[in-house]
Amino acid sequence: MLARCATRPPDVTVRRVASPQTLRPVTLGITACAALLSCGTPGVRGVAGTAPAPNVLWTPPPSRPAAGPAAASPELPRDLAGRIAQLKLTDVIDIALRNNTATSAAWADARAAAATYGAAKGQYYPTIAVNGTATAIRRTVAAAGQQAVKQQFYGPAVTLSWLLFDFGGRSGAIGQARAALLAADWTHNATLQSVVLDVQQAYFLYLGAKALLDAQLTTLREAQTNLEAAEQRHRVGLATIADVLQARTALSQARLALEATQGALQTTRGALALSMGLPANIPYDLEVVPDTTLPLGVVEGVDTLIAQALRARPDLAAQRAQVDQARARVSVARSQALPTLALGGTAGETYFINPPAGSATSGNSYNATLTLSFPLFSGGTQIYNVKAASAAADAVARRAQGFEQQVVYQVFNAYYALRTATQQVRTSRDLLASATESGQVALGRYKAGAGSLLDLLTAQAALASARALAIQARLSWNTALAQLAHDVGILGLDGSSPLQLQTDTTGTPK
Repeated sequence: MLARCATRPPDVTVRRVASPQTLRPVTLGITACAALLSCGTPGVRGVAGTAPAPNVLWTPPPSRPAAGPAAASPELPRDLAGRIAQLKLTDVIDIALRNNTATSAAWADARAAAATYGAAKGQYYPTIAVNGTATAIRRTVAAAGQQAVKQQFYGPAVTLSWLLFDFGGRSGAIGQARAALLAADWTHNATLQSVVLDVQQAYFLYLGAKALLDAQLTTLREAQTNLEAAEQRHRVGLATIADVLQARTALSQARLALEATQGALQTTRGALALSMGLPANIPYDLEVVPDTTLPLGVVEGVDTLIAQALRARPDLAAQRAQVDQARARVSVARSQALPTLALGGTAGETYFINPPAGSATSGNSYNATLTLSFPLFSGGTQIYNVKAASAAADAVARRAQGFEQQVVYQVFNAYYALRTATQQVRTSRDLLASATESGQVALGRYKAGAGSLLDLLTAQAALASARALAIQARLSWNTALAQLAHDVGILGLDGSSPLQLQTDTTGTPK
């Protein structure tokens, strides 16, 4: 106790002189009491429970070894280990659905709700219990002298209890459990679709970063070519040193942009690994397929997609199931103020043993009861319980209505975002084609001495911007397509979108 105390006990001074034999026990006793009082905080595993002072770090106890083996860290599936560097979108989604903790937790919630629903349905059946008792009695009888009498009783008994009728309380509790199960199942489906969307967004973002890195490598090579052309013209006296310095500046700017993109690429790579439920430093890569097809528009109109979302969105279905669950609570609350009819019964066999006589006898008994219970007064508890349940059900219904409006807006927003992204891809392709041609012409004119370096650098900067815009437009289109499928509630677990697509000839979105 004294060794573990974080605060040193105060010294005790005894002024009255006494013999050593008398002083030592008193001093030790006072010191021990002071030490015990100073140790106000209990220790933890042999160390002080708190730091000795407010400006001192607390020293934690040594960590104990784990009681069992640590949980295995998520890994790539064995069937995908052979193409670890060539993962497709379907592979990435498959890995995420296997490892993601959100889907596992939602599934566990659904299984718990299913078990709760099964337990609630048991209220329709009687409850039967088997009991066993054993009793020993010893008593003194004042007859013909003091005499001790011992008796023993033991025997089994069967008890039955069955609720016959309760004006909707039992059915309300079962309906509440059933609605909770449906809500958990719909929530699980919504979680799966959300995970697929998150993975797709991270996947396309990583591919976009890789494409941007390749584009900036091309820009860097072009900047190096511009510098070599400026140096060549400077050597023959056709350009000043200012042209060389400007070309070097442009080369450094291209190199800085490339280095920033290289860092962003690793960040997006780690984010994609995280969305798959894997460590950010796990070695993997993606299969890059050149995407040269022209993006297509959606055949269905926005009103058709909104109506489909109101039918198919799993999270909206979960909200509606929660409304049913809240309404079932109202039935349970109302039944508490109404009569109940229950059947009960007991049947048993009792054995009597009389040790002095050495004989054993037995007897059986049974009874049946039919109980009708009328709640007369409870201080208004039942009334307020009904009011509270009704108000809570109305609140849940209002939230579901508000969420339905959010679903309509989400589909509306995603639809026009896809329309806009489709047009931006086409416009960015035209921009890239013209900027590429302009850059080639500017370089040829500068090498021939007919153009200035400023015109060349301006054209190269426009070309680099056009490349980045084309990549961003393609990324936005892929992401918008996945977002629309998710918001409609039809996003497949393999990342597929059942939306009907065709060449959009409507022009700029209205």
